[in-house]
Amino acid sequence: MAEVRTEDLIEKVLKVRRVSKVITGGRRFSFSALVVVGDGQGRVGVALGKSRDVSSAISKAAKRARMNMVFVPLYKSTLPFTTFGKHSASRVLIRSASKGTGVIAGGAVRAVMESLGVKDVLAKSLGSENAHNVVLATMKALSKLRSAKEIAALRGKSIKEVVGGSYVSAK
Repeated sequence: MAEVRTEDLIEKVLKVRRVSKVITGGRRFSFSALVVVGDGQGRVGVALGKSRDVSSAISKAAKRARMNMVFVPLYKSTLPFTTFGKHSASRVLIRSASKGTGVIAGGAVRAVMESLGVKDVLAKSLGSENAHNVVLATMKALSKLRSAKEIAALRGKSIKEVVGGSYVSAK
């Protein structure tokens, strides 16, 4: 897993695969690269790039990931609450953690969390270990997260009434 910093973005190459296509003259090889891009402050994107050589596959994936970046609300150095994501046969459970815990997560989930800027998190990958599916399951889990401000607005309450997981009666 290679990490590159460009223009304040963190690029991590998760997987490079060699793919072959059988044609009349033999085999034609191409490469696919899975890349995670994040700014370390709550924005992250994932993409797959394909090309005849490795470097252009990586650059295509990085460019596509930059275009597909999404914002994820963070709470201090962790996530606001526990979330679960599923894609194909891969399932990912992501839990917020107390300060000082660190990133306790496996390969693909760890790359997404570090690119996102999360410092304290507990994650467990369940089911299939296919990196592409695990990353997409992680992104689905992160897309379910909402900030306290958003939740308060949806419920028609003030932030003071919602914060802390307990409700203060508003009369």
